[in-house]
Amino acid sequence: MPSARSLLDRVHGAVGRARAVTDHPVLTHLARAGLIAYGAMHLLIGYLAVRMAWRLRGADADQTGALQTVADGPGGRVLLWVIGLGMLALALWQAGEVLLWWHGLLDRAHRLRTAVVCAKCLAKALVYAVLGVTALLFAVGAGYQADERLSDLTDETLDIPGGGVLVAAVAAGVVVVGLYTLVRGFTGGFMRDIDLPAAPDRWEPLIEGIGRVGYVAKGIAFGLVGVLLWRAARSADVSTATGLDGAMTVIAGVTAGSWLLTAVAVGFGAFGVYALARARYPDRDPSS
Repeated sequence: MPSARSLLDRVHGAVGRARAVTDHPVLTHLARAGLIAYGAMHLLIGYLAVRMAWRLRGADADQTGALQTVADGPGGRVLLWVIGLGMLALALWQAGEVLLWWHGLLDRAHRLRTAVVCAKCLAKALVYAVLGVTALLFAVGAGYQADERLSDLTDETLDIPGGGVLVAAVAAGVVVVGLYTLVRGFTGGFMRDIDLPAAPDRWEPLIEGIGRVGYVAKGIAFGLVGVLLWRAARSADVSTATGLDGAMTVIAGVTAGSWLLTAVAVGFGAFGVYALARARYPDRDPSS
């Protein structure tokens, strides 16, 4: 038992040192740069979605379309490096929150709640990391179209035994994420990511209102992505597996689609503004 206790003390010490690294002011400032980039990407997606809504030419209304727009602008390559590195720093900063909560996994009474908290942190970190890597791919000239890659992956998956079930499971997961995002928008749970004691009281209602609009719009869009994936799994027609830009296209194609897509675009812009507010008053603890 003494050796086990000694080993546990060593683990706690190592985790504490790692936590100190993720709490370092330099990493925090880099993470804020990542949040600014994250917000700017959503503002760009909103802009591209408006162009799509009114039949104007532009890049795809998704993350890769936003990055392509940056790449085509003045100093695009430099900005892409800044975005990529900032997003990776943000991913590391967000994942570092797990180091505060991991010991709860050793406590049977708090294991489930701790696991949920850690899963939220890691899921956010994964999203940021993927966006960071994608930005760096664009920075070195190796960008790709997310919709085309998703369609290819879906096609390859459907060709393997049980592939349809796997795609359907992924689709269900995306729908769940969309519903969870909607719930966060309706309940205001996203305000846990804002350092409320640091934010002026007069700004809190505005941040919350903008965040609600943004989260609801994202929830609708990503829920629709899941539905399109589900259709691909059921029909084996990979043309419906088209990601966020495909979801935007579907919205634009319905009755009054231009106005509906404009509303969704405004929502993505609102989320971008919320992300900028979070960059000013960041809090990474989803359980606070």
